[in-house]
Amino acid sequence: MSFTALDPFLRIDPFLREAGMEDSLRNVVFTIAHAGKYVAHTIRNENLDYVNSTNESGDEQLALDVLSDRIFCNHLHSSQSVAKFASEEQEEAVQITCSSKNPYSVAFDPLDGSSIVDADFAIGSIFGIFPGKDFLGKTGRDIVAAGYILYGPKTIFVVATEKGVWEFTENAIGEFVLSRKNIALAEEAQFFAPGNIRAIAEKKQYENLITDFAKSGKSLRYSGGMVPDIHMMLTKGSGIFLYPANKNRPKGKLRLLFECAPFAFLINAAGGMAVDEHGNNLLDKVIIETHQTDTILAGSKKTVEQAVEKLGSEK
Repeated sequence: MSFTALDPFLRIDPFLREAGMEDSLRNVVFTIAHAGKYVAHTIRNENLDYVNSTNESGDEQLALDVLSDRIFCNHLHSSQSVAKFASEEQEEAVQITCSSKNPYSVAFDPLDGSSIVDADFAIGSIFGIFPGKDFLGKTGRDIVAAGYILYGPKTIFVVATEKGVWEFTENAIGEFVLSRKNIALAEEAQFFAPGNIRAIAEKKQYENLITDFAKSGKSLRYSGGMVPDIHMMLTKGSGIFLYPANKNRPKGKLRLLFECAPFAFLINAAGGMAVDEHGNNLLDKVIIETHQTDTILAGSKKTVEQAVEKLGSEK
């Protein structure tokens, strides 16, 4: 089937219906996509000032963080398919009334990378959707859909299921339309995005790994935001994103529920791999606490395996 600019199946909701996504899940995905349009508008039009508060992880909050969180919460409250949701910006998960026979639980980071928004860099939102009325006690393998919204020169919505990874781009009239499908990663990375660079002061292996990447001809692509860095990797067709621990964050900084598990699901759906710095598959990590943290190495499979081996070496 060939698509044209006016073909209605290019739009996200009918496309996902044609792709076989069941009604309740499609409703949740569409609700998240719709919330992303409001967040994009907020980023372009609201102030970038900090407010006198921190989130559950101890990060200072921008007014944008608070507003973006409110937008997602309001949209998810209105969905009749969501029984529970949790935000990276809030201490406790929220249980809500759900009329669907197939309820879902949603975990989201409403504005990942907001600390670089004043530099006008691309930032994003991350989400993971779990079947049932809870996500605690489950793993990334239980996720039925995950993805992100990228806020940059264009607003882009990427969603993954067990059937693959699709990209939708907002058009001139505010609709998300299909821009790429069957997104996949090559086994060898040509790009690397090394987060937590300060860890090289404590881990010689990490310094050696980054040096080896550069010497082997890989290109450095790191913006300081997880969403744009992962998106760059998926757009270019290869890459590796790294965020190891250091002494101040011995268990890692990134949240398993809001960041690591959803991206592990998405990267796996694209044919890649996502593990912690010791090589344990992030999809197998049990979500015990809402804000538990972890480390992550994600991207092209062979390069991730090589990175784990090098990080585990003595020198």
